[in-house]
Amino acid sequence: MASSVLKRDHKCAQVNAEMAGQDVCLAGWVNVVRDLGGIIFVELRDSTGKVQLIADPNKNKAIHDQFVDLKNEFVIAIRGKVAKRPEGTAKSESGSGAIEIYPDQFELLNTCRPLPFQLDQGDKVDEALRLKYRYLDLRRPEMNSNLVMRHRVSQAIRKYLDHEGFIEVETPILCKATPEGARDFLVPSRLNPGNWYALPQSPQLFKQTLMISGVDRYYQVARCFRDEDLRADRQPEFTQIDMEFSFVDEDEVMRVTEGLLVDAFKCAGIDIQPPFQRLSYSDAMGLYGSDKPDLRFDLAFKDLTEVAKNCQFKVFKQVAEAGGELKAIVLEGRGESSSRKQLDLWNEYTKSVGGKGLAWIAFGNDTNRSSGLDKHLSVEEIQKIKELCSAKAGDLVLMMADTAKSVANVMGRFRLKLAEELNLIDTNIHSLLWVVDFPLFEYDEEQGRLMAVHHPFTSPRLEDLDSLETAPEKARARAYDIVYNGCEIGGGSIRIHSQELQSRAFAAIGLDNETASEKFGFLLEALESGAPPHGGIALGLDRMIMLLCGCKSIRDVIAFPKTQSGACPMTGAPSLASPEQLKELAVLNEPPKAKVATTLR
Repeated sequence: MASSVLKRDHKCAQVNAEMAGQDVCLAGWVNVVRDLGGIIFVELRDSTGKVQLIADPNKNKAIHDQFVDLKNEFVIAIRGKVAKRPEGTAKSESGSGAIEIYPDQFELLNTCRPLPFQLDQGDKVDEALRLKYRYLDLRRPEMNSNLVMRHRVSQAIRKYLDHEGFIEVETPILCKATPEGARDFLVPSRLNPGNWYALPQSPQLFKQTLMISGVDRYYQVARCFRDEDLRADRQPEFTQIDMEFSFVDEDEVMRVTEGLLVDAFKCAGIDIQPPFQRLSYSDAMGLYGSDKPDLRFDLAFKDLTEVAKNCQFKVFKQVAEAGGELKAIVLEGRGESSSRKQLDLWNEYTKSVGGKGLAWIAFGNDTNRSSGLDKHLSVEEIQKIKELCSAKAGDLVLMMADTAKSVANVMGRFRLKLAEELNLIDTNIHSLLWVVDFPLFEYDEEQGRLMAVHHPFTSPRLEDLDSLETAPEKARARAYDIVYNGCEIGGGSIRIHSQELQSRAFAAIGLDNETASEKFGFLLEALESGAPPHGGIALGLDRMIMLLCGCKSIRDVIAFPKTQSGACPMTGAPSLASPEQLKELAVLNEPPKAKVATTLR
């Protein structure tokens, strides 16, 4: 088709009742066509909104004849005068919903074949189909608004960080493979046959090197890559707001981050008030069974281990003597309304997620109901449970005894299930908190050794330095995670800036000098070149936008995401490389072995 003759001078959302009588030229897609006995109504849509067009054969037969053939998603341009809608027909008092246009010029810019799905039914279409035809999916206003939100938040963050004295620096995408917790994506080097680049899991080493280079405050809207199993809030390639500061402590990193989030959340019409609450890792796990607790509701655990240690009930007593815990959740006023069937279902749920079962007591005015605990515990012990739980008549106490790790995991998941099932979450609350004082190391059963909880460049707390050699599992990290409504949206730490301390940290996780030099040689050498104290944080942009837009999946806030198998249905990636390409890269390609069918006998 020939290029457009009509030149757009306004977008749909820019047209309003104050422009009545003004001549405008609009362009976009046909959203809806309605033929009401001769008069044709067309809803024109662009990226900003919609405008109603009217073709009346009594006023302009030529335009009407052209509108007769219009179909949804045809691309058109029109020129006409803005008119106020008749009284009682306006969709809104202001904006484009208050006006209509009778075009006097029309141009068909392109037609549209029958679509694989109707755009106004996109939320009911299988996601695989939406991703295959992503260019259609993104036309939907709700998807477009997600991209607009992402843009606005990114711009607000850039503006804020510029005001705070940060400079934006890009770091390499092709870099050296380093052990950072997930599998690397590898890229073969044609110029260096047999050698490989890795795509960065994060800019960690480079941003620390920038601090040593004298860049006082760095940030980057950084693309990161991790070859790991995917889920609703995880993609193989993702974006993080990456920051690093010289000469700072935890308080300064948190202050800057809180200010950044204030401006980012404003883009979604959400006002948040810093400073945010701070919660130690041990308290978060002990009270909520999670290092990213959702504090929009209470249901904090009550510690009943004291009762377990001194009672004669073997199930409780043996757990306590083995170093385990007895923890409880109190449901206020649910003692009478919780049926035995409901309690049995909750018991089965805790077992399904790794628990040994749920004990319970429903306190009444005169008598109590229980899961049989009255047969094993004395009246005084049951009264002690009531006191430790601050329970009263009508309350339900749900208990679990096991190792501290199992209790935290199972009761933490059970707490979330109860909140959702009983509608305890106030969606008008925006809960932000810092989780601090993480363990520096944790034991990895598969590796058979201690591993860094965050990464091996995280500084231990100064008062825990002596424990690096004597009891490294007890050392705490100068690390901090930011949590929003039960989702971790970022994390960081004060880094090790001393080569001597870095070597001690490597030794604690069994990394000898030779291996450390091979993996991180350039950073270790740089640390001996006058490295300043420094720290930083990375915020997950995709996840933040997902939460601000109220989406269930980060795929809905990424223009061209991958599926759960890491594939792109639209482009067909990943795909096979030609034998010529592989030969040039000195890569041997063994086809995957065919799966052997088996028959159950």
